[in-house]
Amino acid sequence: MLTTNFHPTGRHFLQIPGPSPVPDRVLRAMSLPTIDHRGPEFAALGLKVLADIQQIFKTRHPVMIYPASGTGAWEAALVNTLSPGDQVLMYETGHFAALWNKLALRLGLKTEVLGLPGLDGWRRGVQANLIEERLKADTQHMIRAVCVVHNETSTGVTSNIAAVRKAIDAAKHPALLLVDTISGLASADYRHDDWGVDVSISGSQKGLMLPPGISFNALSPKAIEASKSARLPKAFWAWDEIIEMNKTGYWPSTPNTNLLYALSEACDMLLDPAHGGLAAVFARHQRWAEGVRSAVKAWGLEIQCADPSVYSPILTGVMTPEGVDADAVRKIIYERFDCSLGTGLGKIKGRMFRIGHLGDCNDLTLMAALSGCEMGLKLAGVRLAGSGVLAAMDHFASHPVSLPLQKAA
Repeated sequence: MLTTNFHPTGRHFLQIPGPSPVPDRVLRAMSLPTIDHRGPEFAALGLKVLADIQQIFKTRHPVMIYPASGTGAWEAALVNTLSPGDQVLMYETGHFAALWNKLALRLGLKTEVLGLPGLDGWRRGVQANLIEERLKADTQHMIRAVCVVHNETSTGVTSNIAAVRKAIDAAKHPALLLVDTISGLASADYRHDDWGVDVSISGSQKGLMLPPGISFNALSPKAIEASKSARLPKAFWAWDEIIEMNKTGYWPSTPNTNLLYALSEACDMLLDPAHGGLAAVFARHQRWAEGVRSAVKAWGLEIQCADPSVYSPILTGVMTPEGVDADAVRKIIYERFDCSLGTGLGKIKGRMFRIGHLGDCNDLTLMAALSGCEMGLKLAGVRLAGSGVLAAMDHFASHPVSLPLQKAA
């Protein structure tokens, strides 16, 4: 039998910014028997999860659920709305925005990348004024879509999507707004309808607290209309058949039944009014993020996101001092303290590590992770200004949770 658990005793601390730790309730839901995906019991499940996920996206419009990763949802958003050779404006805030651009090029789209120059562009959010200026210059309306990332998992930056919508409207431009909220959904406030997003893209393995394997496209009426004339090849990803079959709780292809059980359970947890619903979920993540950032500041290290107004509630990027290999620090923390941290990606590989604070997590989970980080940094020879562990303890102790704990097991 293949051995995949290398952790000899105790729990492994999975503090990467996704896949996130999965609650026991969700794992147990996945263990239910697989049922006939054409039977009446499945229709009840299908209708429930479709209604639940609309609440998570804050939309009244259809949400496509695919048995795929977020990369699949990127592709689905593009192929359903665009035609070969269409021009797309991609705003780069980090590694995943760059990967989405690469995917668009492979589909035969013509992309233009906006962003601040150099590393600075990966340390700040989307500059909506740059999008407005570019769209105003596009007097022939050749740009068909604007693609931005809500929460850039590689950098710990959460961009202002409402400002992007305002910029497109100010330019009086008809381009579609496509937003990647793969790591933002269900951890940071997100409003598909209110923010005028045409296609929102997400995945199961981040704020939804599920294993990888489900991805989403939340649609607008404008996006659905665009899909009727879009000519990029599509079959499995096509919205039209899915929209029609979803009306009765079914899918045109085989759905991932047991992950839909998990999605149903996760939505019950996230939307539970007895524990404050989504508003409490967002507040919890903000509180965790503030505690982690207090530790980083006490260490005297730099936070990867250079603009405090767009600090991510999902993860914190920690810059290591010049000459210190962040991956070597991560290796020490993993091998000595059984704690996994996110690596730096792309332009910032080796310069930073990422601490995730999402999923099945609590104050003590984060205190353990921060302890591992502090010990690992010291073992790596990093001179710290002070104790981040003590700073985080003080923060969590002085900022109590305002709502009762939700039972996760």
